[in-house]
Amino acid sequence: MYARIIVDVPAKQTNRAYDYRVPDCLKEWVEIGSRVGVPFGSRIVQGFVVGIEERSEVADSRLKDIAHVLDWTPPLTRELVELGRWMARKYLCHEITALQAMIPAALKARYEKWIRIAEDIPHGVEWKLEEETRILDFVRERGGVAVETLLKQFPGAGAVIRRLLGSGELVEERKMRNRLSAKKVLTVFPPGPDTDLRLLCDSLPGNARRQREVLQFLADHPEPVRLTELMNRLSVSAGTVKGLAERGWIGLREIEVFRDPYAGRTFSRTTPLPLTGEQRQVYEVISESLAAGRHEVFLLHGVTGSGKTEVYLQVIQRCLSEDREAIVLVPEISLTPQMVERFKGRFGDQVAVLHSRLSDGERYDEWRKIMLRKVRVVIGARSAIFAPFTRLGLIIIDEEHESSYKQDESPKYHARDVAIRRGRMNNAVVVLGSATPSLESYSQTGPGGTADSCGGGAGFRLLSMQSRVHGRPLPEVHIVDMREELKEGNRSMFSRSLHKALEDRLHKQEQAVLLLNRRGYATFVMCRTCGYVSSCPHCDISLTYHQSSHMMRCHYCGYAEREVAECPDCGSPHIRHFGTGTQRVEEELGKLFPGIRVIRMDVDTTTEKGSHEKWLTQFRNRQADVLLGTQMVAKGLDFPHVTLVGVIAADTVLNLPDFRSAEKTFQLLTQVAGRAGRHELPGEVFVQTYTPAHYSIQCASRHDYRSFVQTELETRRQRGYPPFQKLVLLTLSHEELPFLVKSAEKLAGALREAAGSAVRRPAFAAGGSIPGDDPGALEILGPVASPISRIKDRYRFQCMIKYRGDTEVSSIVQSAVSLLEDQLRKEKLQISIDVDPQVLL
Repeated sequence: MYARIIVDVPAKQTNRAYDYRVPDCLKEWVEIGSRVGVPFGSRIVQGFVVGIEERSEVADSRLKDIAHVLDWTPPLTRELVELGRWMARKYLCHEITALQAMIPAALKARYEKWIRIAEDIPHGVEWKLEEETRILDFVRERGGVAVETLLKQFPGAGAVIRRLLGSGELVEERKMRNRLSAKKVLTVFPPGPDTDLRLLCDSLPGNARRQREVLQFLADHPEPVRLTELMNRLSVSAGTVKGLAERGWIGLREIEVFRDPYAGRTFSRTTPLPLTGEQRQVYEVISESLAAGRHEVFLLHGVTGSGKTEVYLQVIQRCLSEDREAIVLVPEISLTPQMVERFKGRFGDQVAVLHSRLSDGERYDEWRKIMLRKVRVVIGARSAIFAPFTRLGLIIIDEEHESSYKQDESPKYHARDVAIRRGRMNNAVVVLGSATPSLESYSQTGPGGTADSCGGGAGFRLLSMQSRVHGRPLPEVHIVDMREELKEGNRSMFSRSLHKALEDRLHKQEQAVLLLNRRGYATFVMCRTCGYVSSCPHCDISLTYHQSSHMMRCHYCGYAEREVAECPDCGSPHIRHFGTGTQRVEEELGKLFPGIRVIRMDVDTTTEKGSHEKWLTQFRNRQADVLLGTQMVAKGLDFPHVTLVGVIAADTVLNLPDFRSAEKTFQLLTQVAGRAGRHELPGEVFVQTYTPAHYSIQCASRHDYRSFVQTELETRRQRGYPPFQKLVLLTLSHEELPFLVKSAEKLAGALREAAGSAVRRPAFAAGGSIPGDDPGALEILGPVASPISRIKDRYRFQCMIKYRGDTEVSSIVQSAVSLLEDQLRKEKLQISIDVDPQVLL
């Protein structure tokens, strides 16, 4: 029996699998998806089994045995291994990188030096020093120990240990261990039913009153109980309990428990709500596919407040009734508290939660619940798409338009595409829900829509919910031209109409949400005498001033320095803060409305574990008048007393050098407007802007998605951007600019040469939709400096590939990158390949 294994060796990271023999003792444990330790050169390294064969093309004498199995249950299913292979092809990453992305951090191996007794003791070493004997006995009793453990036990014995290693009596090897192990707690087990408690108590000495209390408690509560809980309830010592265990009267042993991120929380059980006509229609269409076990992709376009979450819940219930499992993705952690409450309230302990703010241990245990089939529903952020279900029937992606579904680091996957691929592999239904669907998804609907990029082979099916629950109206949106405000002498960050609306809500004791998609106090600090701007010494970006700490910070590399009282260049005291961040808005609110209660939610205030839930709970309990924040307050939140939404600066995203800036602006404005008037009280929205005529702002003010899409699609068509052309972004970085420029030019030349060769091959235009000699079928742009040309002391240059149709670009990219192999390995040149990039900065 032979295993094909992808090894975790950075210098050897290719998509090649190596053959290893499976020892007889491991044949029952090694299967596709297993994580194993294998010899690679002189080391033992981690690997994933991606195939099992009865014979190998490699001569048996050249093969090595698998050293050990890291997990008795494979952490990856056969389906996830196949998915990893697909991800490596689509996203041009290494297969090991894709497989590593699927398992929790706690399972990523930690390597440590390990000392054990040699199997064959060399001759001539019978006589030993006393310390040598003690060291050998210590290692022998434990079957092997970590080097750090041995040195800690025998401080100052380094020379003795080296001598034993040199004589061959001790052997050093590299051993892998998981970063975390299962949590175990000492648990007390009561006497069995056949035990006569009175006889036990009578046999105790007269002064053993505490032990009698323990026995009596266990008789009254015949369930296992944690030792710490028993000690707290009876105020007894551990010695009291252990004394009974030593007599054999009670059991005391470690048992495994799951770390629970929601321990101590109770969730009120809920029942399905009556569905509106639109909800019912959507539910029935999706349920029909679930019942048929048919893979389909649905794009659910539902306006804010139309009740998409209730549809999700009832569709999941239908999925569970078919004895299948469901994954629900939410875009940001700020959505999880309310969503978790709704899902736990409906499905109880059947729900596992996976997101980045859990501790490694909590995330590991939630993942193990999935592996052990203790849960059937997973809700979480992007990486929850890799939940190791084996009967997957439904995948829901809420707010599918969100760019946070795209991974920033390799593998640069998009959770939407991975979800569709998994859906196809499992004959599962995929539901993409949003009030503002991405143009890429929307263009997949209708007669010409295809899902080929995800291996779907068929278009998305559009479902629509255009009315709010109970017929509540969408909020009225007012566009405020801040240029006119300036002409009228108003230099405040609040327009007169928004100021008046805030006063009105405070008087009525209603709540407001204010959005400014820029954290900090000021965007930059500039000298008004000479024009000096405080900039990061490691990145080509200005520092953002944070008033609470009086620090200027770089939001790319984390560099920080104290604020300055005078210009470092000319010494002028006229150094000022320019631009507006959330901290400054918070300060201004306090000045204009004395006594106002403000909760600010941005990256600076939500770093602690549980901080999102804390702030949102306080706001729901009406402990604040205003919720102020960045885009994390713009979507998914549902508060009955919010009747006012104010957008401080609608142009923040609109002016970014990104072809998606208009789409992101429309989505952000529409989403944040949807926070107002969701219940009995009507809502009102004020959008402050310096470009009031822009179609993204005009369409958002009318809640007019279709008009925006028509205009934006035509703009994209003319400029050759997605969804009409696909993109691959290649970014090179190096510490020396001349070397980087030369390497970027070499890469661009290689790309053009490889593309020219591909054009001459008939297979280049597979499907015939684009003639092979069409010069517009593929275009290489660059090299040019990246919009942010230096980050963390590394200069950055980029090339972009734009192509249409079914062009296979992976071979083009791989061919070009292979010419830079020496520079990548020896010259510290780095390359990032981003297929279907969401951000071009």
